[in-house]
Amino acid sequence: MDEYLIRHRSILDILSKLQESTARVSRAISKAVTGCGCVTVKAGKQQFPSDLSLAEVRPYMDTHLSGALCERCREALETEIGSVLFYTAALCSVTNLDLEAVQKKEHSRIKSLGIFTLK
Repeated sequence: MDEYLIRHRSILDILSKLQESTARVSRAISKAVTGCGCVTVKAGKQQFPSDLSLAEVRPYMDTHLSGALCERCREALETEIGSVLFYTAALCSVTNLDLEAVQKKEHSRIKSLGIFTLK
């Protein structure tokens, strides 16, 4: 990762570029909805029976997203998510964290806590 960090090596540059790239992911989804129309969002309060346990609620939860990304919108979103991943890796690099180890640790935490990992 270090060999690719030339201009944006400062932690402040990395943090601001990470925020910017995250915003671009949101923008790519928004453009797919409002500009292209390949996907639509229909959101409302999540409805599920109140007598269900937390483990039983999942089938009742909706993503609020309908349709499928067209090739152009899919490519744009992939590019923006790639930037998020790049700057996340850069942040790990300058802070001496192993991105793969962080990912494995988070996966293990989620796996062991299951549905109780809700934040």
